[in-house]
Amino acid sequence: MARRNLNDLLAFVTVAREGSFTKAAGTLGVTQSALSQAIRGLEERLQIRLLTRTTRSVAPTAAGERLMQAIGHRFDEIEAELDALTELRDKPAGTVRITCGDHVLAAILLPRLTPLLRDYPEINVEFDVYYGFRDIVAERYDAGVRLGGTIDRDMIAIPLGPALRMAVVGSPAYFADHPPPRTPDDLTAHQCINQRMPTSGDVYVWDFERRGKRVNVRVDGQLIFNTTPPQVDAALAGLGLTLLPEDEVQAHIDSGRLVRVLDDWCPAFSGYQLYYPSRRQPSPAFALVIKALRYP
Repeated sequence: MARRNLNDLLAFVTVAREGSFTKAAGTLGVTQSALSQAIRGLEERLQIRLLTRTTRSVAPTAAGERLMQAIGHRFDEIEAELDALTELRDKPAGTVRITCGDHVLAAILLPRLTPLLRDYPEINVEFDVYYGFRDIVAERYDAGVRLGGTIDRDMIAIPLGPALRMAVVGSPAYFADHPPPRTPDDLTAHQCINQRMPTSGDVYVWDFERRGKRVNVRVDGQLIFNTTPPQVDAALAGLGLTLLPEDEVQAHIDSGRLVRVLDDWCPAFSGYQLYYPSRRQPSPAFALVIKALRYP
C-alpha cells in the first residue's frame, strides 16, 4: 500500500483551521501556490473535494469536516509529544502561544516572564493581543487570559492576580463642568466613553451592583472604542466618563489625574486568570510559564 503524504494532510488541516490559504501559508512557511498544489493533489488522490473555496473564505466540505475530526487532533498529539521530548534536554524549549489583552500583557505577563525568558533562551512566547473570545483549542493557542467568570468550565484556570473591581472615572476638568453621578441612573445625563465588544459587536452595557441590587445602564457619548487604552486617554482629556477595571486606571486615580465615582456600586470580582484546556498535558516550557505567572 502506498504511503500517504503527511505534508499534504498537514497542509489541509492548517488551511481548514485558518480558513485562509494566505494565513495557512504564513503558518507553514510555504508559498500559497505550493499550498494550493498540495491541497489539489490530495483531493485528486482521494477523488473528493475537501475544501469549499470562495473569494473571501475557505471552509471544509462535509468530507473535509470528517477528515478534520479524524486526523486534526493527531497532529496536535504529535506536536505535544515532540514538545515533551524537551524534558530530555538540558533546558526546556519550544514556543508557547498566549492570547490576551494589551493591558494585562504589559502589566503582568511581560514583567513576570522576563526572568524566565532570560534563564531559558530556547523558550519562545508568542502573544496575540485580542479583546474578543478566541477558541484557544481550535486556533491552537496554549492558553488565554480573561477576567474571572468568563472562562468555560472545561478549562483549567489559574489566578494571575487578586480580585478586581470596576471603576467609573473622569478627569477633574470634566467634573468642573458636570456634577458627579450619585447613582448609576445619573450616568444617562453624562458624556460616557463607550466600548464596542469585538465578539458580539454590541456596545458594552455598564452594569453595577450594591447590596444585592443590580442595575444595567445604557450610557451615551461622543466616543466609542474597541480597546481600553484610548478610553483612558479620552477620560484624561476630559472627554467623558469611562468604566474600566480599576487596575487600568489606579495610577491615574492615585495621582489625581482621574477621579473615581460610584465606588460603592462596584463590587469585587475574580481578577485575571490564565486558562488552558484541561485535557492537554502542559509541555515543559508551558509548565514553566504557568509557574512564572501564577499568583501569588
